[in-house]
Amino acid sequence: MLLWSVWSAIVLLTPLVAADEDDVRAGCSTAVNDLVYIVDGSWSVGFSDFETAKQWLINITSQFDISSHYTQVAVIQYSDTPRLEISLGKHQGGADLIQAIRSITYLGGNTQTGRAIKFAVDHVFASSQRVSQVKNRIAVVVTDGKSQDDVVDASMEARAQGITVFAVGVGSEITTSELVSIANKPSSTYVLYAEDYTNIDRIRDSMEQKLCEESVCPTRIPVASRDEKGFELMLGMNVQTKAKKIPGSLTSETAFALAASTDITENTRDIFPEGLPPSYVFVATLRLKGSSSKLTFDLWRVLSKDKEIQAAVTLSGKDKTVIFTTTSVTETEQKVIFKSGFQTLYDGKWHQLKILVRPRHVTSFLDDQSIEEVMLEPVEPIYINGETQLAKRRGTDITVPVEIQKLRLYCDPHQSERETACEIYSVCPLNRTSTEEEEDCNCVVGPPGQRGLPGRMGFRGEKGREGPPGPDGKPGKDGKPGEIGPAGLPGMKGEDGPPGPRGEPGLKGNMGDRGEPGLSGEPGAPGPKGLPGESGEPGPPGEAGPMGEAGLPGTGGLIGPPGLKGERGDIGLTGAAGPQGAPGELGRDGEPGIPGATVSAESFFFH
Repeated sequence: MLLWSVWSAIVLLTPLVAADEDDVRAGCSTAVNDLVYIVDGSWSVGFSDFETAKQWLINITSQFDISSHYTQVAVIQYSDTPRLEISLGKHQGGADLIQAIRSITYLGGNTQTGRAIKFAVDHVFASSQRVSQVKNRIAVVVTDGKSQDDVVDASMEARAQGITVFAVGVGSEITTSELVSIANKPSSTYVLYAEDYTNIDRIRDSMEQKLCEESVCPTRIPVASRDEKGFELMLGMNVQTKAKKIPGSLTSETAFALAASTDITENTRDIFPEGLPPSYVFVATLRLKGSSSKLTFDLWRVLSKDKEIQAAVTLSGKDKTVIFTTTSVTETEQKVIFKSGFQTLYDGKWHQLKILVRPRHVTSFLDDQSIEEVMLEPVEPIYINGETQLAKRRGTDITVPVEIQKLRLYCDPHQSERETACEIYSVCPLNRTSTEEEEDCNCVVGPPGQRGLPGRMGFRGEKGREGPPGPDGKPGKDGKPGEIGPAGLPGMKGEDGPPGPRGEPGLKGNMGDRGEPGLSGEPGAPGPKGLPGESGEPGPPGEAGPMGEAGLPGTGGLIGPPGLKGERGDIGLTGAAGPQGAPGELGRDGEPGIPGATVSAESFFFH
């Protein structure tokens, strides 16, 4: 359990004396790297995610000092063909490099990852102007899909030329086997995976830490089934050749006793030639006996050329505390005091002390139990022109007697979870044989001696020589099965297998029932009115249309002139006799008329 009490942890700031100009800082930011990013710009990435990928590169790059003396960065974008966006050494400052990365335009196309890796090896790394000075050649491949060409040969050639290759897979289309083929071994170190581009920043800290480990932690420590990057201080500080070998916490363990005359001092350049990583785990298995359990001394410390502390783990037997000291960007010494939880460290028995250091906080552990976590200010790289020492009184070169079984500094902060204290019997008693005095005495009791002569007191005999180690104890009983661990995270999509052989033609199936006709679709909405077309030639005359409806009666016309006299018509039919008229009045007698001619019918009708 982590304790955050402000009363139990105090951060003190003490001014640091400036180091000589000859002194040199070293760390991740000052590493001499040729770093090449190989970034997928295929269609499957998309404009938005490509912008996210560029920002991720900027975030990762910001931890390095970009200059001709330290880290130089190149960027390749690839799809069907690789395109060199930024060449090595083109930008000698962080601000210029960041602006150049932001200016990269999205390419689009297919995914030819193998071709891009080969381009980096043959043309980009080969063009470096610092071949003899550069210490680390690192490629980071970022891809979101299965390559459409072979990646194995190009990746093998990169490793053969001493280039360290990281593979970063983004999304669900990536296959684990391809990432493993691209990256260095072990894949647990050199392969990273993000669920998608929106989550790629979640692996930013891991990527930064791994790049720093590659820069400042060239050595490996064999532990269990894997090798961990770090510093085996027992070996590097020559403890085995300078101190006395003694039995350790178990019969299978060996420890070393430092006497007051034992001086464990080495040049820091020989122990941490590239400085310290931003995160690390300090592990010590030790036993404090006699006066050493009451003194205050630096179990481990790194001094500048002017004897100023750059890093230290201090044990205070007087008040039963543990103190961690490191640097600060404000040119001050940071000191964190863990005030509680370490009383048993000074009880004269074997214990394991762990200090987990991260960029913004430090956590202490005792015998696998988390004691306390305290915030840190930003840390500066350490000076490496001074000395690294073990078991020294603060401010002096006097050695404090102490028994040490393990002294390591792991670069991977997650090693804090894997490193257990089961080498100590009291922590993991099952299947262990302790060498603690009260549990390891296989002495044979002899018969009582004869009574001395009366009246004379004999001299006290000299202390006998130390006997040989007793035989190994009987093996313990088998332990009970452990509890079932939590289910692991789902694995990434496997690579598609090769196509199988073509099968035999199948039997002809029966004709299926005729389906019912589908429903007519709804008529679509009328399209927009088209632009007027050019005038065409006149078409042929159309057929006569139907008679229209009768028009409204017209207004009366003007009286026309008299018509011409018509031709004489045919004689009409004789009409019927009309009714007899009323008798006329009696006329007067007239004068006798002239005899008339006979009148025809024609004359009767027309005259």
